[in-house]
Amino acid sequence: MEGIELILQYFPDLTEKQREQFADLEILYNDWNSQINVISRKDTDNFYQRHVLHSLAIAKVMSFKDGSKILDVGTGGGFPGIPLAILYPECDFLLVDSIGKKIKVVNHVAQALKLTNVKGIHERAEKIDQQFDFIVSRAVTAMPKFLNWTKGKFLKENKNDLKNGILYLKGGDLSEEMKTVKKAVQYFDIPDFFEGEFFETKKVVYVRN
Repeated sequence: MEGIELILQYFPDLTEKQREQFADLEILYNDWNSQINVISRKDTDNFYQRHVLHSLAIAKVMSFKDGSKILDVGTGGGFPGIPLAILYPECDFLLVDSIGKKIKVVNHVAQALKLTNVKGIHERAEKIDQQFDFIVSRAVTAMPKFLNWTKGKFLKENKNDLKNGILYLKGGDLSEEMKTVKKAVQYFDIPDFFEGEFFETKKVVYVRN
């Protein structure tokens, strides 16, 4: 199963507007991919599984309350930020990347989908001078370095079921990488939420601030 049906299999309660937005994603990214290599060519045939559904694994761990502020670091073409922003229209998403042409894609996609809760900025994560409930990302670097990038960027008050922190999409054996992390960490295996060989070793890593 591929396409919007795959998303509906795991998120059956989407509104009509959300269904349309998810359905339009593939058209928009295919169009941009013909101009700029936003996503890997080998992934375009499995776009909904490898990009959209993978991003939404975060939603199976944390259902963001309305008014939550989320930062997506190293968003690339908009993952996991854009799919999460569709799912949580009452939350604010700031998507940052150090590559300007990718942020151009992010802002175009957000505009085309009428996502008023998304803003893309061409900037390094360390330079962002704002605070958030959660910071999300998809394996942009090793966790110790990521913790340095995001230091001091969390709001003190907790409004969600999990305490403010990082929700990180990562695959493979993380024992070596996480050895030096002194904060509280939880691992959520994505195969517990979604079927498919692609997800076999993938996790959502929650690091509490």
